[in-house]
Amino acid sequence: MKKFNSLDTIISPRVTEKSTYLSEHNKIIFNVHNGASKKSIKKSVEKIFKVNVIKINIINKRSRIKLTRGKKVKRKGYKKAIITLKKGQNIDLTTGV
Repeated sequence: MKKFNSLDTIISPRVTEKSTYLSEHNKIIFNVHNGASKKSIKKSVEKIFKVNVIKINIINKRSRIKLTRGKKVKRKGYKKAIITLKKGQNIDLTTGV
């Protein structure tokens, strides 16, 4: 497995209705690099945001071909991580790092 820099594993936070709902339950959702493992994601989140990570769930969304206006278009796949934080801790995504 290739090692990544701690700033390279996390690409961006996902801000959706579902992620906003999950943030009330100490869960944060990030887009992560396709080759990142749970250990590398945990280390990078703890290093960047200075919080304690309890659990990480990873979802791989495969790329797919979609028909749009009669043309075949390829949608890129991505990997997202749902990170559960220790009770009482949170990450404020609006302030930045």
